[in-house]
Amino acid sequence: MAEAMIEFQSVTKQYQGGQPAVDQLSMSIDRGSITVFVGPSGCGKTTSLRMINRMVEPTSGTITVGGRDVTSVPAAELRRSMGYVMQSSGLMPHRSVVDNIATVPRLNGVSKADARKRAEELLDVVGLDPSLGKRYPSQLSGGQQQRVGVARALAADPPVLLMDEPFSAVDPVVRDELQQELLRLQRDLAKTIVFVTHDIDEATVLGDKVAVFAVGGKLAQYATPEEILRAPASEFVASFVGRDRGFRHLGFTTADGVAVHPVETVTRGGDAGAHPDSWRLVVDEQQRPLGWEGPGLDSQLIPGGSLFRPGDTLRRALDAALSSPSGLGVAVDGDGKVAGVVKGAEVLSVIESARRARQGAL
Repeated sequence: MAEAMIEFQSVTKQYQGGQPAVDQLSMSIDRGSITVFVGPSGCGKTTSLRMINRMVEPTSGTITVGGRDVTSVPAAELRRSMGYVMQSSGLMPHRSVVDNIATVPRLNGVSKADARKRAEELLDVVGLDPSLGKRYPSQLSGGQQQRVGVARALAADPPVLLMDEPFSAVDPVVRDELQQELLRLQRDLAKTIVFVTHDIDEATVLGDKVAVFAVGGKLAQYATPEEILRAPASEFVASFVGRDRGFRHLGFTTADGVAVHPVETVTRGGDAGAHPDSWRLVVDEQQRPLGWEGPGLDSQLIPGGSLFRPGDTLRRALDAALSSPSGLGVAVDGDGKVAGVVKGAEVLSVIESARRARQGAL
């Protein structure tokens, strides 16, 4: 059985004159895992997160971190012992990227030189070019700012990382990149991460376990993403997860049964022949996909949608097929080179077989 890192024991937060923001919350968060708090606005998920580092004080109940009651630790000391990432990155605009990242180590008494060295190392850890360290936050894109925010939260090597809707302000493509980057970091660092989001898709992608909060601050269900999608505990959870939860469930089924077919490719600018009379996959000189050329006289490069990789899930395979203008999902190998295509009808056939197999097992 996994060891608990954070414990909520009958925790309530009551503001004067209103219903509880959090109502008798009891839950155990495993060490080294990602736990996602999800739910509609006003359900208490952010309040619950902020009670862990005492940005909000509970009205009653007990929260322990590593076996210690959080109220036994001075609030400022407690906060410096945890990483915290917020929606807007919260970077100080008048400080360089390196100095932003070095903030907490400096507060903890680390020398300026050592803190900056640690900051420069962390830029690489979160996937940023070290040359960005001298820039100011306003000179970075939104996605880059959020990566700096994660680096700053990791600077003191805290065991606990609190993340309050950190990716909700960036566009969907960058958001997907940041989610995958967080999962990569977690494989390397094994922090105890508590992550707040209002997006059930994000929750099921990131969470080892997901806590679904209902309005009024009550915990509606606390389980693995797969269990929540397969067996919602109540009508509220089923409604919040959505009618397409069967589609989301495909995110936990590998696409091993989906055939990858050979596909003819053309190099961009390298084919001076006639206009194509069918869809053609365009690649660069390294055989990496660039997009499709469609049939017709005014043939032009059309983006190819999402990509499918060996070991991906059925959901990824279906996404690749549905998002492709040709109806053929592009499969690539570990180096990003074209390996072939998957066909939407065949993916749907494998999905149907998997559904029947699940029903037969019930």
